[in-house]
Amino acid sequence: MLLKQSALTTIILLFLFVSCGESPKKEKDKVQENIANKDTTPEIEVDSTQLAEEEEPFLLTEENAIDFFFDYAKKVKKDKVRITTTMGSFTVQLYDDVPYHKANFIYLARQKYFDSTQFHRVVKDFIIQGGNSDDRKTARKRGDIGRYLLPPDTRKGHKHHRGTISMPSSERDNPHKLASPYEFFIVVTNPGSYHLDGSYTPFGRVVEGMDVVDAINSVPVGDGDWPWQNVYILKAEVL
Repeated sequence: MLLKQSALTTIILLFLFVSCGESPKKEKDKVQENIANKDTTPEIEVDSTQLAEEEEPFLLTEENAIDFFFDYAKKVKKDKVRITTTMGSFTVQLYDDVPYHKANFIYLARQKYFDSTQFHRVVKDFIIQGGNSDDRKTARKRGDIGRYLLPPDTRKGHKHHRGTISMPSSERDNPHKLASPYEFFIVVTNPGSYHLDGSYTPFGRVVEGMDVVDAINSVPVGDGDWPWQNVYILKAEVL
């Protein structure tokens, strides 16, 4: 009888020992499992308004263009642009004291706006005018850059000598002769076309390749002074 009680007591003690020994292990495993399954990555709040502003493309307007080119002119260290056409290349050097027009021309060249545009107006012994085109691609590029005009800057003493690059005024109702920023003309008259002084802004001069400019001025033209065979600007490179 005593033997049976002793055996029973031993069995009970073993049961309690096993139960007490496994419980902490199971509890530990459960805690580790909960930690593993829990997403500990912190939540990041995203400002959707800020994202929309960052993704919105920058457009030049008549309200922001002057401030933009004022700041842009401070960063511009280059003053030469090589224009490669289907009839050859020529290089223009831009005047530092006409900052808005210089900055505008370099900005558009770096945006590759002039690439694939044309010399759309050729007046014999007077000018060649470029920066426009009769295809939709050019209109789309203008839309992507923005709609704006530039104020004339005619008091710096620059004249329309032969080889001068200048900016035409807009065709819109424009009593103040605001400049059309996407186009330019080059004087071929010898020694110059000085009747343009005071109305348009000279912002540089051809320093290399004037023979190419003269060749473009010699192409046959039709009504509206548009060349019969298109003369393309292949690329404009800031040097």
